[in-house]
Amino acid sequence: MLASPVPPTLRALLASTTAQLAAHGTLARREAETLICAALELPRSRLITDPDWPVSDALAQRVAQWTQRRATGEPLAYLMGEREFWSRSFMVDAAVLVPRPETELLIERALLAGDEVAGVEPAQTSVRAVDLGTGSGAIALTLALERPTWKVHAVERSDSALRIARANAARLEAERPAANRVVFHAGNWFEPLGEQQFELIVSNPPYVAADDPVLEADGLRHEPRAALTPGTDAFADLQYILEHAPRHLADGGVLLLEHGSTQGAELRARLVARGFAHVVSHRDLAGHERVTEGRWLPAPSP
Repeated sequence: MLASPVPPTLRALLASTTAQLAAHGTLARREAETLICAALELPRSRLITDPDWPVSDALAQRVAQWTQRRATGEPLAYLMGEREFWSRSFMVDAAVLVPRPETELLIERALLAGDEVAGVEPAQTSVRAVDLGTGSGAIALTLALERPTWKVHAVERSDSALRIARANAARLEAERPAANRVVFHAGNWFEPLGEQQFELIVSNPPYVAADDPVLEADGLRHEPRAALTPGTDAFADLQYILEHAPRHLADGGVLLLEHGSTQGAELRARLVARGFAHVVSHRDLAGHERVTEGRWLPAPSP
C-alpha cells in the first residue's frame, strides 16, 4: 500500500515560491511571503511562528497558480485583489491601473492647493474638486476622506473601472453622510460635467506613447492599455485636459496633472501658453518631476 504524500510545509512552500520568482527577477523573498500569506489568508507572522505547518494540496495548488501568474509579470495587486494607497486598501483588478506610490505626490499637492485656494482652515472649507479618469477611485476617495468638507467628483469613461471605483467608495465611505460622498460620472474627461466649475481639477491621465517599449515591461503589459497610453502622441490627453480646464476652473482654481518623468518642462510650457499662472513642477521621492500644477487667474480689468 502506497503511503500518502506528505503535504508541503509553509517553510518548503516559501522556499520553492521564492526560487520560482527569483528566476523572473522579482523581489523574490518579499513577494513570496506576501503572495503565500494572501493566498492562504494567513498573517505574515505565521511564517515565523509555525513554519512547519502543513499546507493542504488545494491550498498549495492555489499558491502554485498565483506564483505562475506572478512569474509572467501579472501585478501582485491583481492576484490579491487590492493595493494599499495613502494607508488605505483599495480594490483593484485588471480593469484599473494599480495605484502607485508616485501618485501620492499628486494627493499631497492637491490637499495643499485646495487648502490654499480656500484660504481658511481645512476643517472649515468646502472646496469643489474633480478627479478626471478616476480608475479605481483612489485619488478622488482619498481627497474626500482626507477633507470631509470638500465636494469631490470623479469622472471615468470605462464602465468596468467605474464599477471598481464605486465598490471602493461603498467600502471606504460607508460611515460618511451621503451628502459628503464622492459623486461619480460616467463619461470622457469634462463631457459629463456640463458647466460645473471647481477650485481643484486633478488627473493622472494616460501619458505614455503607444510605441514606448515600457508598455511591454512586467506589470504594465497586464494593466489596461487605454489607461496607460493616449496613442502615438504621449501628450494628447494632457493637452486636452489643460486646453479645456479653464472653462471648469473657478477664478484662482488649480489644475494638477501627473505625468512622465521627462515631460515636466514641455508640460509647463504648454500650461503657460494656455494662460495658466504660477506653473510649477514637483519631484517625487526618486527626484523625477512627476506632478505639474498651474493656477487659473481671472483676467485683469481693463
